[in-house]
Amino acid sequence: MTMLLDMAPGPKGIAGIFAAAAFFLIFLAAAFIAFKLLKRTVKMALRVGVVAVILGVAVAGSVALYALGTGNSERARPARNR
Repeated sequence: MTMLLDMAPGPKGIAGIFAAAAFFLIFLAAAFIAFKLLKRTVKMALRVGVVAVILGVAVAGSVALYALGTGNSERARPARNR
């Protein structure tokens, strides 16, 4: 029940989501450009391999940015001394 009443992620979480999405889109564009540039110079298997490596880096980086950007920044406060 307390999970339903938990607050939504703040600005830090939103920044992490946008950073991960931007990182992925940049690498997606780089993979597309690499695929088009390598069209006549190498065989299809090597082209797909290069694109797969670039997309693997994009996915891993996006997941890392999302995980680091949406973490809970609140620290437990010690009990007050009265």
